[in-house]
Amino acid sequence: MEFVIGAVVIYFLYKLVSGKPNPKPTRRATTSKPSKTYTQSSYSNSNRPSTIPTDNNDQDDNFATFTVYTSYGRDAEKSSNTQKGRWVEEGEQLTVNGRQISKGLFYFGGVLNSLSGYGIEPSLVDERRPAVAMSASIGSELYTDESLGYWPSYATLSKGCRGAYLDFLASDRSDSTTPIGYVFIYFYGFERRIIENQANKLVSDQEFLTIFDEVLRLNNVFSANRSFRGYSANFLELLALLRPAVLEHRTQEIPETNNSLSFKVKLATTIANGQPVSADLALDWLKNTFEYSLKTPARRCEDEFRRLFKIRFTEKFGNGISVKPNKTKLTLSYHAASNGIHNVDLNLEDLPDPSVLKAPINKLIPIAEQCTDELNSYSRYLGKADTSKHDIAALMLLPKELANESDSPVIESFKRWAEQVISNEKGLTTVKQFWSHTGMPLPKNLNKKEIDLLTNLAAKADIGIAPDQRFHLTKFKVDGNIVLFSPGHGEFFESSPAFHQVMLALRLGAMVANIDEVVAHDEEITLRRLIEHDDKLSPTEKNSLSAYLTWRLNSPANTVGLGARIELLNTNQVEFLKKFIISIALADGKIESSEIKQIEKLYTSLGLDKSLVTSDIHQLTTTRKANQSPVADAEKSNDVFQLDEDILAMHESDTSDAKSMLENIFAVDDEPESEQIIASSPQQDSLDKSHKALFDALITKTIWPRKEVHELCSKFNLMVDGAIETINNWAYEKVDAPVLDDDGEIYVDLEIVEELKG
Repeated sequence: MEFVIGAVVIYFLYKLVSGKPNPKPTRRATTSKPSKTYTQSSYSNSNRPSTIPTDNNDQDDNFATFTVYTSYGRDAEKSSNTQKGRWVEEGEQLTVNGRQISKGLFYFGGVLNSLSGYGIEPSLVDERRPAVAMSASIGSELYTDESLGYWPSYATLSKGCRGAYLDFLASDRSDSTTPIGYVFIYFYGFERRIIENQANKLVSDQEFLTIFDEVLRLNNVFSANRSFRGYSANFLELLALLRPAVLEHRTQEIPETNNSLSFKVKLATTIANGQPVSADLALDWLKNTFEYSLKTPARRCEDEFRRLFKIRFTEKFGNGISVKPNKTKLTLSYHAASNGIHNVDLNLEDLPDPSVLKAPINKLIPIAEQCTDELNSYSRYLGKADTSKHDIAALMLLPKELANESDSPVIESFKRWAEQVISNEKGLTTVKQFWSHTGMPLPKNLNKKEIDLLTNLAAKADIGIAPDQRFHLTKFKVDGNIVLFSPGHGEFFESSPAFHQVMLALRLGAMVANIDEVVAHDEEITLRRLIEHDDKLSPTEKNSLSAYLTWRLNSPANTVGLGARIELLNTNQVEFLKKFIISIALADGKIESSEIKQIEKLYTSLGLDKSLVTSDIHQLTTTRKANQSPVADAEKSNDVFQLDEDILAMHESDTSDAKSMLENIFAVDDEPESEQIIASSPQQDSLDKSHKALFDALITKTIWPRKEVHELCSKFNLMVDGAIETINNWAYEKVDAPVLDDDGEIYVDLEIVEELKG
């Protein structure tokens, strides 16, 4: 009796197990990073998700483990069609359930097992299976329902979905809004056709080319879907490896893949032949190694990153890096999109697998990090909404080598204009005219970003500007003037102590020369002597200071705060200050009564006793010219008063009273920085409760499937797109960069996260 009961139990267990589809085996990949576990989530009709990495510290071997969750939908009902499934050649015309299908390129019939041995070939079109009548429209109007599961199969589709798929086959198959599940069913047929016949001659070279071109076309049409873009690119790579001679004359490059099959073959062949690893191959190595992950600028600015990497690589390694072949042999495996196909192992020549070596990667990582840093500002700009790499603001943020490659008409136009201003106007122009060459609206205020933009624009054209906040310690204003000079400061300019001392003297001198609102020619000549007679200044420093003086003489002086600092000077420094002021005022050989009144006002604004102006003038003039009468005679004199030689030589001693005095009273700029003003104003310092909770959840890992983000947003009653925009706007306010990147999947920039925490 016990035996009978046991037999019955075993029988029912057998029926239970045999009645369910055998899931596709766990995928093992030799080409992915070992530190990631990949999880595939359930399928949606409009967006087949790609394979998503999540953090995993298990690194027991050199393989990545794929945990695959399947969604088969309904079981396939038995068909009365006993016709053996066959491949429909290109151009063969068939009528299927009322549809005229003339393009071919799919499997047709009633009986055809999948290559994996489990179930029916998913791409097999069976005319005996019921389908709704032909629809009048295609694309976004195609019917979908839950039967279009993650691994869709024609046999398990509903009647409505079968009709929609047949409508797709009867069309030109080019509507980019077609639900991606139908495109995958079509694609499965190509995978089977090639993989099943890879070892025989049933697929001619011409048919091979036809399939390659059709998949390449599909890759272009449906590239917006990240998953299909990846699977189709991997298949194109497989085709190139299977018959390289057939495709060698194809001019269009295969889209970049994450499967890295061709990369590994190319790297192995290069090293086996004793050739150096080039810059392009080195960057591909970085992209495909599990030892390093390229950061946001490398992904967002892919073309610029590759060009800059090549420049920096060549600077360090010349034509390439020499690597010795290792003993590990190369093994490759293709992972099909179709659930009806097992992994495909490729039989290649006996090649080494240098991709597992760490030493070459350690040489490449510093170059990648350098390029990342150099492109960080450019990348952040492009991360903002409504920006383009063609914007002048973007161009100005590029490293010099890349900007020079661009041959921008904006820079050429600006340079021609700047040279005319320098030639005809001694470099003097308005900030408004300067800004017009950016092609952007004039802002109300110039903050650091706007000033950097103009500074970089000038530098790209080898034009210098004054004031240049980096060297002149002050900035221009949106309604003010600016002075251009050529050649500019150059990339490696550093100011000397003499430059700093003369600049401070010029600032005070320009303030004095402007007291009567008219700068006399002799006053300007006197100030320029401070520049010309100083042999410690380099030619670039003299050009810079001359432009700075022109700007100071044509800009209103601001004496706010100077009085408080002058109160801190000692007696000798105050006497020198007064002597300097009067010497500049007397440079034209005379002092009018109105000018004396202006000097008194200047004394007052500087916190000096204005009643001493007359006696100070008398003392200085009588000291230098004993035979010259006091103030009245000085007013009538036509002789030019010679500036005190002590003032001209004030920078010659590091301990001079002049240097100490000028540095003390001009220790800070005219005005507080705009950024400081902005910082003190109210701004959005934090997210609301729901967005903050979503943000805290998202920053727990680097990449999120969109479906999972949608589920998170649902918990907080948020919409995905709106939530991402809100969080990124908050990030802009805090660190001027987006923290989330929506590319089908949601990427989290962990570097920006750290900045936000700071």
